[in-house]
Amino acid sequence: MADAARLKRLHRVRTLQLGLARADEARARAQLTSETQLAHRIGQLVDAVAPVPTAATGAVNLAAAAHFRERLQRSAEAAVNRVRMAEQHAERSGEATRSARRDQNAVEKLIDRQRAEDVRAEMKALEDAPAPLPRR
Repeated sequence: MADAARLKRLHRVRTLQLGLARADEARARAQLTSETQLAHRIGQLVDAVAPVPTAATGAVNLAAAAHFRERLQRSAEAAVNRVRMAEQHAERSGEATRSARRDQNAVEKLIDRQRAEDVRAEMKALEDAPAPLPRR
């Protein structure tokens, strides 16, 4: 019985760990989506600020446009790095979830084996029990 109680407690802990791992994976996937969308929006801004030939472009306008393009380019590079980091975190979170699931499955198999052993022990006890005396 102590083993059964220990297995139940271990199963409860593994189930909680699996739930936490799944929640972390969901957060990582949401972060990846958010970072990807941000990188896409920054890319659209970079395209929108690209120089276009006009008749009246002054030096100040060109300098301002160059300054904003440079800042957007740095932001785009940072966004790409954040997307890469979010992808790595999502991969690690996915692996942690798979590992937690494997652990939980292992505990469930141990519980099933314990139940089967208990049933076999009960059957053996019934087989070894003396035959009931006939009633008079």
